[in-house]
Order: sequence, then structure tokens, then C-alpha cells
Amino acid sequence: MRIVPMSAEHGDAVLEIFREGIEMGHATFEHTSPTWHEFDAAKLPDHRFVALDVEQVLGWVAVSPTSDRDVYRGVVEDALYVTEGARGRGVGRALLEQLVASTDAGDVWTICSGIFPENVTSLALHESLGFRSLGVRERIGLMTYGPMAGTWRDVVWMERRRPS
Repeated sequence: MRIVPMSAEHGDAVLEIFREGIEMGHATFEHTSPTWHEFDAAKLPDHRFVALDVEQVLGWVAVSPTSDRDVYRGVVEDALYVTEGARGRGVGRALLEQLVASTDAGDVWTICSGIFPENVTSLALHESLGFRSLGVRERIGLMTYGPMAGTWRDVVWMERRRPS
């Protein structure tokens, strides 16, 4: 497995893995996958990566700005997705480690992450890489699709600060 910067050539696979996350029901409030153009515009280009096994995309990580206000320019929110067949193989850890290294070396001082409490694997992974829980945002969003449709969901809000 290798971790490489995400590019448009990975777009179809990245969006397919995102669709898997939507269908799982414990990864996102989104109910449809964006187009590559929308995805590309929303994610910071210097801090997005894919994990490859030969040329197959196993997972991806990327960040989005939390605000367009200049005072928050170094605060981002992460998104981390691993295809079902590659889970449990260290793909998520390798991707998140690369993201942390990239943001620490760049212009980011805080990575935030909102994770459903049921996604215990993601919570544990983030915590193992220095993220801390700031609390639970209770009933923050209503699911509108799939088996969880009509259910209010909590989100554990986590952050990691770049070491001084």
C-alpha cells in the first residue's frame, strides 16, 4: 500500500468509496455523493490523499475549511473513508497519519472531526493520533435516507491541535 496525493484520476474511486459510506449509514449526514468538480472545489488540495494497492484506491482522506473567515484559515474538518474490503488493514491509520503530517507541516493548526458515536473504529483511530473529544453534539442532524431515515443523530466532536 502507498499513500499518494489525491488527483482527478482518483475521482471516480473516491466518490464510489464515499457512496459506500453514505449507504453504511454511520459515516455522514449526506445522502448523495457530490460530483468530482464539487468535491474538488470543497477540499483543500494540499491536504488530501488516497491509499493505493497497486492502482486500486482503498481509501481517502481530505480536509475542508471550517470557515471562510481569515481568522479560521488554519482550522479544517477531516473526512476519512476506507472501502469495505480494505477495512481492518491499517488503511485508515496510514491515511490519517499522512494527513496529520501534512497539516502539521502546512498552514493548519487545528483538525476537527465530527464522528457518529456508533463509528467506534473511527473514534478510536482519531484518539490514537492525538485527537481529543470536545463533547457530543446531541441530536445535531436528522437522517433523511436509508435505514436511519427519520432518526436524529448525535455527533462526537473531536479536535487535534498542532504541537507548538
